[in-house]
Amino acid sequence: MAKGIAALGPVASQRRGRCTLTQQAGVTLPAMSGLFSLLPPRALIAGYGDIGMRVARLLHDSPCTPHALLRDARRLLQPDVAQRQLHDLDQPQDIGDWPLLFWFAPPSTQDEGDARLRGWLAAQRGRITRIVYISTPAVYGDCQGRWIDEDEALAPRSARGRRRLDAERALLHWQSQGAGEVIILRVPGIYGPGRLPIERLRQGLPIVKPEQSPCSNRIHADDLARAALHAAAYGRAGRAYHVSDGTPSSMADYFIRCAQLLGLPQPPQLDYAQAQAALSPAMWSFMEESRRLKTDRLRSELKFTPRYPDLASGLPSCIQ
Repeated sequence: MAKGIAALGPVASQRRGRCTLTQQAGVTLPAMSGLFSLLPPRALIAGYGDIGMRVARLLHDSPCTPHALLRDARRLLQPDVAQRQLHDLDQPQDIGDWPLLFWFAPPSTQDEGDARLRGWLAAQRGRITRIVYISTPAVYGDCQGRWIDEDEALAPRSARGRRRLDAERALLHWQSQGAGEVIILRVPGIYGPGRLPIERLRQGLPIVKPEQSPCSNRIHADDLARAALHAAAYGRAGRAYHVSDGTPSSMADYFIRCAQLLGLPQPPQLDYAQAQAALSPAMWSFMEESRRLKTDRLRSELKFTPRYPDLASGLPSCIQ
């Protein structure tokens, strides 16, 4: 589906939970041959935002017809490749039988569980054969910059991590009752066209100094959409997968690179202690966690290699 590429980019090396940068060897991208033949005739997408629409566009070129659930009736008037229907996930109704569901909807925020997903699952009476769910590495909590795989202990410290863990547990319980199969994708920061921190950089908001910045992981939005199809085709029931480019860097590295790419001033840099008072609580919650995600399972079981293996190769595509 895309030609092979090779790129050099930064990879994080551990130092007291912070990230410094070295180099990694080039990575070659294989074709997605044979994947479409493993997909069912139709798929439903709940949470039809940027990633959902990217998945639908990929499915549009396959024998699998994309369908999507929408809350806003005005979106029905807009051209789209998916067949759409109105459905409020917070006022759920039975959607009938589906061979494949992509659940990309964020958790509800009323508490530290995911009442939205739990309520929706309880309302279903039809057969959903397979669910691909997007979760987050925040379910691990802080790992002090260590390389971790999907068997790492789950100990979320943020509200977003606790909500996603509740959703994972709800889905695994649903699977244990014989309702269908669940594949969990633990997805770090997503970047891509239309997703760069332009306003944040224009406002001159500060960052933690690079030498003190925690390790972070990223995935290009187009790669995430492709990985979701690989999960639908190859994923093992009940398994979790890290969907990351495999080249961790740091939050500081990301913002500095984005500023360079966009021709904007470099963000001010603060010491780690100073940053806590200057950053929003939501942004600071990311500073309190440091981990590097292994992607062996993604590559071996899902047969997936990112088209953009690092920020150096992926960021230029965001402005083309």
